[in-house]
Amino acid sequence: MIKLEKLNLKYILMISTISALGGLLFGYDWVVIGGAKPFYERYFNISDIPALQGWAMGSALIGCIFGAMVAGKITERFGRKKPLGLAALLFLVSAGGTGWFNDFDLFIVFRIIGGFGIGLASTISPLYIAEVAPSNYRGRLVSLNQLAIVIGILAAQVINFLIADPVTEGMSTIEMVNSWNGQTGWRWMFWAELVPATLFFVLIFCIPESPRWLSSNNQVEASKKILAIIGGNDYAEKVQNQIGLALKDTVEKVSLKKLFTGKNRKLVFIGIILAFIQQWCGINVVFNYAEEIFANAGYGVSDALFNIILTGVVNLVFTLLAMQVIDKWGRKKLWLLGSLGLMILYILIGLFYFFELKGFVLVVLVVIAIAIYALTLAPVFWVLVSEIFPNRIRGAALSLTTTALWIACFMLTYSFPSLNNILGAFGTFWVYSGICLVSFLYVKFKIPETKNKTLEELEDIFDK
Repeated sequence: MIKLEKLNLKYILMISTISALGGLLFGYDWVVIGGAKPFYERYFNISDIPALQGWAMGSALIGCIFGAMVAGKITERFGRKKPLGLAALLFLVSAGGTGWFNDFDLFIVFRIIGGFGIGLASTISPLYIAEVAPSNYRGRLVSLNQLAIVIGILAAQVINFLIADPVTEGMSTIEMVNSWNGQTGWRWMFWAELVPATLFFVLIFCIPESPRWLSSNNQVEASKKILAIIGGNDYAEKVQNQIGLALKDTVEKVSLKKLFTGKNRKLVFIGIILAFIQQWCGINVVFNYAEEIFANAGYGVSDALFNIILTGVVNLVFTLLAMQVIDKWGRKKLWLLGSLGLMILYILIGLFYFFELKGFVLVVLVVIAIAIYALTLAPVFWVLVSEIFPNRIRGAALSLTTTALWIACFMLTYSFPSLNNILGAFGTFWVYSGICLVSFLYVKFKIPETKNKTLEELEDIFDK
């Protein structure tokens, strides 16, 4: 048994934090467009064209899907470090180009480039952290990625708020376009991302390659050197032996066909199901309804600062709490708690809509739902999918799982208006409540606890 005091925790935290900057840029790039929306829509003259409005908001999803799809191939061939650098470069290009050009088509191109960076970062950052983190700390370290996403979201909200000059509601389209916001302000919202993207790109050169990728590519000595820095020579010998045993029967390169054969197929399907459940747990419907709920309760939700306080800060606080408990309570317990808690809350919120009740209590229920999601399903998903796949297929399988996540996000985003129109608000919440019940039962009976086990020990558990 390796003594924990021998672990170089400062070094482990440093390289994990640098990798998690990919998550921060993911969160920022994903949310910043919301603050710029009222201004670029008028600038490009699309404020009365719903199809183009939707395309501007959703085009990054196309890049996300393709970025996640190719992440597996890239990480298997080039490792984890270089593709993270590529993601940083894509964020730089996207942030600069989106705010620079005056053509709507080029605006879309650079949004897709940014989405490609999100697809890469959302796959590789948790993958890298899982592969360098000791088992005792892996949960909270991988959760750094979710924390970084939340910080990125909050940073985008704050920067959008600080950059935008107050605009009166009665301002005409022409006045809006000719204002500082309409001409320049929205560009600075995107350009602000250049600062963390540059920092991420520079710091990538300070982290080592994943020892597990090095081992799978016959660079055992290089792997042992990195493991020795992480935990000393005894730790390096023990972990390197476990990695070697796990890789001894691996002779083929990973292909899509191989992912769906034998024991791999079961694990890949687990990852895909978890991805769909995490998206379809309904938290997006909470955010979709938040503004209406707050406004009906008498709060000025159109005020950006209020949104920051009630969503960004709650998200941040409970993500920090999740990092403290995920290695103590375990992944499974947190997931079950989140599924059950959201199921009950959606039933209650649905009842409020069914009986046409409004007020402060409904606001409280929404804030609690955001808190529960931030504490449970949001961070636990990334930890679980970074743990369940064996070394030989981890990069490709996590890539496929993240692709499924973005496809599920796309399906949810575009199905929500129709579902809401057919079932009404109460019916929509009750449908998502049912999905949370499915989530609870699936994880309860299909997923073992993964805390405090090395990736190689987990591989043996899932093989059996």
